Amino acid sequence: MLRPRVWKALFALILLGAFGLLAPDASLPQTTGLPDEEMRAAQLLAGHELGATPLLNDLGELCDGIGGRLTGSKACDRAVDWAAARFRAAGVDAVWTEPYTISKSWVGGEDRAECLTPAQFPVRVASAPGTAPTPGGRPLEAPLVNAGDGSAEAFERLGERARGAIALVLSPEMKTEADLFAEYERDGTLLAAAQRAGVAALLLQSTHARLLLYRHPLSMGADIIPVPAAIVAREHAARLARLAEHGEVRVRLNLPSRVDGPVEARNVVAEIRGREKPQEIVLFGAHLDSWDLGTGAEDDGVNAVMLIDIARAFHALNLRPRRTLRFVLFTGEEQGMLGSAAYVIRHAAEMGRHVAMVAFDTGSGRLQGFYLNGREDLRKPLDAALAPVAGLNVSDHTVEAIDGTDNFDFLLSGVPNLVGRQEWAPYLPNYHAESDVYDVVNGHQARLNAGIAAALAWELADRPEALGPRQTRAEVEKLLHDNKLDEQMKGLGQWQDWVDGKRGASK
Repeated sequence: MLRPRVWKALFALILLGAFGLLAPDASLPQTTGLPDEEMRAAQLLAGHELGATPLLNDLGELCDGIGGRLTGSKACDRAVDWAAARFRAAGVDAVWTEPYTISKSWVGGEDRAECLTPAQFPVRVASAPGTAPTPGGRPLEAPLVNAGDGSAEAFERLGERARGAIALVLSPEMKTEADLFAEYERDGTLLAAAQRAGVAALLLQSTHARLLLYRHPLSMGADIIPVPAAIVAREHAARLARLAEHGEVRVRLNLPSRVDGPVEARNVVAEIRGREKPQEIVLFGAHLDSWDLGTGAEDDGVNAVMLIDIARAFHALNLRPRRTLRFVLFTGEEQGMLGSAAYVIRHAAEMGRHVAMVAFDTGSGRLQGFYLNGREDLRKPLDAALAPVAGLNVSDHTVEAIDGTDNFDFLLSGVPNLVGRQEWAPYLPNYHAESDVYDVVNGHQARLNAGIAAALAWELADRPEALGPRQTRAEVEKLLHDNKLDEQMKGLGQWQDWVDGKRGASK
């Protein structure tokens, strides 16, 4: 006799089938606890996620009850303990936390700015993470100069006017994924040019309209950037730029951020041990930390609670795959994927047993496919693994390789790795922003994404064949070069750590 939870999963599965969302010819996988003839395990998991699960309740507790979760903060520590307790309640085989140390910590303060002349008005600002406070933690008063797009040429044109001034950098409005990556790619050149010019501080125009502020890291490392910098509300930046066309503009800027010494952080690890190949690990990851202006709902709370819900579904349906399925909620992602980098170093000796890593980090938009991260050889086995939910059209994969989320140190280690490729709304408009709160999450789509992810977790962990082979260091180096990730890593300050063996665990 089927248990009530299995009946609920079957009912959701029937609805999926009625709308033609499941592949009619997917082969039956071997299951534990459910006879094959009763239903495909992957599809049962997908159906379960469309039922009455606590996914959105968990998200509310995480975002409303704990809030923004800056790594190293008390809020992040509470989130780690909360997530570990949730995994235990989900019925997994083991839950633990893994500590690591961040060499320097940064905490924002009550940032303020004001235009003093030729008109007096408040200016909305939010300090850029990892940048120095204004000298002595006190307000800085200086003339403002327009540094245009922040290029080396723009700073050179300013000449001596830039020395000791507050430089305003103008930015296009962010509308696409390419715009987001372009904002990061300019930063290395921008910072170098600003430091050569001797500016006292930087104001970077927000790429979001309607006075929306967000945290924009200027580096992917733990080192503190010596130039005080802040995002300035888009409309206020435009007003300052127009005023600067007609004469001197003077600004008071106070960025009282705090830079401290080493701080301990923790990742959350939970696993369902494999029934036949427990030594082989399929890892599903998301990041638990967030910036502090909003409550980290889209980035990345909704995917963190999704992994907890998937673990809950496996237990509810009494399913145990061949391989070990490991869930990791990383912290330190927003400071440059420090938690996942620490995980890889800690588990370097067993990286060869990690047969696949899948990361989710772009909110609740529709899961339309996956980044193959330079591995075209993963496309065919991935499509085979997604066959049980083929009707959900999760086939728009791209071979593009990305640097910027927790798959990256696994990529550097040669582990076959995927990143969920989701539609960018509502993630992009609320990226790192004050508006990244529970209300913007697409709850219905989050459930569909969870169904797909749960089915994929089963298939990758249970199929006889692995997703793909582990790459050698030489193959990884070629992948980095072919995808121009080597250039991106140099611009983000990551390259030397890879060369020195501080990132990745290659064979």
